[in-house]
Amino acid sequence: MEKSYRAELVGAFGCPIDENPTGVIEEAAFAAKGLNYRYLMIKVNDGDLEAAINGMKAFNMRGINCTIPHKVKVVQYLDELSEAAALVGAVNMIVNTDGHLWGDNTDGKGYMKSVRDAGVDVAGKNVTILGAGGAARAISVECALAGVKHITICNIVREQGEELVELLNTRTNAKADFVFWDKAIDIDPSTDILSNCTSVGLYPNCDQKPNINYDTVLPSMVVTDVIFNDPNSLFLQEARKRGAMTINGLGMLVNQAALNFKLWTGVDAPVELMVSTLRKEFGLDEE
Repeated sequence: MEKSYRAELVGAFGCPIDENPTGVIEEAAFAAKGLNYRYLMIKVNDGDLEAAINGMKAFNMRGINCTIPHKVKVVQYLDELSEAAALVGAVNMIVNTDGHLWGDNTDGKGYMKSVRDAGVDVAGKNVTILGAGGAARAISVECALAGVKHITICNIVREQGEELVELLNTRTNAKADFVFWDKAIDIDPSTDILSNCTSVGLYPNCDQKPNINYDTVLPSMVVTDVIFNDPNSLFLQEARKRGAMTINGLGMLVNQAALNFKLWTGVDAPVELMVSTLRKEFGLDEE
């Protein structure tokens, strides 16, 4: 067989995208498995997504991740969705097979694995989710499918939040309700798991935190954040001050990256290497 000098291209579409370390993790995994793949971080502004998807097909890219603000909007440009992505209504990864675009959502699955790896069982629990965008949709659906008892969706856009609540109530076994997030809100004391599924606190805005009454965060709660940069977000810092157990967004990032790796390459991901690469990237092994 003749040697091929063409690498298979994958990557991420997003804005912001500069702070996202997924490419470092995936490139390390490709090298470890001897795969001639390249992962590109591509800034795609809101409004340019259709052109980007057409470019992806023109370049014969093997696949792409979609992050903020494209996870929901990208669905209209795809040929087929996985069952999970169809239920969630948001896609964070695409596989391109000869121009046929198949979308999946690995955010929720990655989140659930990070929670389970921390020893937390979500079955029968009450969950409060901040946000109702792509990450919130994926995580709330996976929570519902995993047996969560009740889900409270808090969102600043009423229509978006109420639509997600209706989805959960009509298409899963979980019960859900909506809280209009127009001011600093109290967290219901019955909450077992509190999750920030917004982009508040994401680099370069690391000095920001979700607008809640942090004195209503209790030591009995498990508090999670999808933010991975900074992994020590102000949201989690405030929760730890109140005695709550916290889980940052790094586990979710690695877990969904491993799932993406397998879907693109057909090869099992070197998860331990991906974890160590990410920890090194953030200097966590130096602490």
